[in-house]
Amino acid sequence: SSMLLLGLLALGLLRPAGCPRTGPLSGSSDEPLFRGADRYDFAVVIPAGAAECFWQFAHQSGNFFFSYEVQRATGMASDRHILATASDPNGLRLGSSQHVRGQINFPTKETGFYQLCLSNQHNRFGSMQVYLDFGVYYQGFDTENEQQAERKQLNDTLDAIGVSMRKLQLHVFHMRRFYNFARMRKGADSFLLESNYSYVNWWSLAQSCVIVLSGALQLCFLKRLFAVQPAARPRC
Repeated sequence: SSMLLLGLLALGLLRPAGCPRTGPLSGSSDEPLFRGADRYDFAVVIPAGAAECFWQFAHQSGNFFFSYEVQRATGMASDRHILATASDPNGLRLGSSQHVRGQINFPTKETGFYQLCLSNQHNRFGSMQVYLDFGVYYQGFDTENEQQAERKQLNDTLDAIGVSMRKLQLHVFHMRRFYNFARMRKGADSFLLESNYSYVNWWSLAQSCVIVLSGALQLCFLKRLFAVQPAARPRC
């Protein structure tokens, strides 16, 4: 029995570290799955050598967007590049990006949960704070009544107003995307300015200490050069 316990413990230790199990439920019950919102934007900290995955529900014939920005790196992280991947509900990779900032956009060809992963495998001794903005939008924001809306006549006043409102809503949505992207850049620039400010202050303090110390050493050496040795006493 002790050998069996040791074997199970060894298998648990040798199991590769993967993404946290934050995916959708299996749906074994009769209740429908919680789909959540269509758009998310937040910041997440990726530990050193780890990966984080997220799932987003999307209907067929939608437009999926995924933007990210590495705001800051902590610890001994020298490389600020992070690997971002997107996969469909079947696990097929649809796109990847390995930069400080990037975007992955693609049309959703089937209904289900799409997987987004961020990997910080390049840095073993430093974590990263990454800002995310992802979601899905539809042309008209109404997939169930899309076919019925196409059958309506555009010469009707109410239909024309509805089409204009949907176009306006779509434009406002894209403006919000650009605003979030600008907010990502602003946050990253703010962290970079704070880091540079701290670096300049500490470097200036170190240089000031070196200048004061070198001046004191030079003064000490000059005093020794001009010091007069007392004359030796004559012997009787």
